[in-house]
Amino acid sequence: MALDVVGITQRNTYGTWRHQRGWKPLHIVGADGCHFTDASGKRYLDFSSQLMCSTLGHGNKAVVEAICEQARTLPYIGPQFATTARAQLSELLLEVLPKGLTKYFFTTSGTEANEAAFRIARLVTGKHKIISRYTSYHGSTAGSIAATGDVRRWLVEPTGKIDGVIFGPECNCYRCPLGKEYPGCDVACADYIEYMIKNEANVAAVVVEPIVGTNGVLVPPDEYLPRLVEIAHRYGVLVIADEVMSGWGRTGSWFAVDHWGVRPDILTTAKGITGAFVPLGLTATSQAIADYFDNHYFPLGHTYEAHPMTIGPAVAAIRELRDRKLVERARTLGETLGAKLRALAPKHRSIGDVRGRGLFWALDLVRDRATREPFSVPSDKIERKPMLIDKVTADLMQRGVFVMGWISHLIVAPPLIVSEAELDQGLAAIDAALAIADAEVPK
Repeated sequence: MALDVVGITQRNTYGTWRHQRGWKPLHIVGADGCHFTDASGKRYLDFSSQLMCSTLGHGNKAVVEAICEQARTLPYIGPQFATTARAQLSELLLEVLPKGLTKYFFTTSGTEANEAAFRIARLVTGKHKIISRYTSYHGSTAGSIAATGDVRRWLVEPTGKIDGVIFGPECNCYRCPLGKEYPGCDVACADYIEYMIKNEANVAAVVVEPIVGTNGVLVPPDEYLPRLVEIAHRYGVLVIADEVMSGWGRTGSWFAVDHWGVRPDILTTAKGITGAFVPLGLTATSQAIADYFDNHYFPLGHTYEAHPMTIGPAVAAIRELRDRKLVERARTLGETLGAKLRALAPKHRSIGDVRGRGLFWALDLVRDRATREPFSVPSDKIERKPMLIDKVTADLMQRGVFVMGWISHLIVAPPLIVSEAELDQGLAAIDAALAIADAEVPK
């Protein structure tokens, strides 16, 4: 009797971030390169790297072999011991991370990495408040969901609302929260953070996604991050850069902060650190923070901290990015992808904005270009209203292309190994699927 994979999954496991009724997950049986395959044998181009994490694509031989070798030699040892893989990874991190980030705490997810960052910031500064931004996502556990500005926090409050997290305006030049005219921007959103620091007091840290991820690939103007970092440091406030999604070459630099030459006090990351082959997160701190704990107790730890089976593959993944020059490739190929995405805008009335960097782009779909009114808003997802973005992504799947959709935008973020032919395949599918959105734009 054949195993009812979809039925068992549907009945006995939870689908994440969704209503459960009506969930019918597609049964996937294999993946290689930039494609994955369902049980019927149909192949799909992975045009969003799954959850923007399969940076190296699927089936990378070097990482797979590193997993096997680690399992053969040392599958587990407690975090109180040193391992070769841990030392190798630390040396690589010193090479590729922004300069000054010299001490590392390993987790199993970006969520946990942010939890650790918040605790570290509060301990080192002796202050309590964390400033986050409304259009943000930092994780799903208690502290990280409390610092999340988007709709995913709403339904877990008050338990998801931890005292000490406050929200400021995001840097969104297309829909400026302070009402500025697009495309001009004087980064008043950064100056507003200074206002918050002065009037709230007791602020330990500001946490930002240097380029916002799921919530729309929001790329700030060049003056934003340098000004924000300068403001924070002037008041003795730490800066936490959440690079869970934007790190590891995704934006055409090792980390998004590199584009602006800023140095955060703490950097958190996950996803691409192993190419998503195994779960690993990282909280990297400055030496000044590390020095604090020389004579102060470090109250963090867990059974799987620096787990060899996650650390070994990370070494292989980073070497692949470095040796194959995939970061540089993402920068160059990203210019091609950006130009081709922008070329779609005049053809489709539903495209309001095209933005991105490297191989990390968003198509913002609107009902009205003049007012920039989106087809859906975050509350629609909770209230289970029909969402046009779901129709577009479903049509793309029919065409054999997987593209992540969220609220009212598409996220185009293929693996860094994507070919130009595969880019053209994905863009052709998007071009065709956008007819669905165009038909919903009032004439």
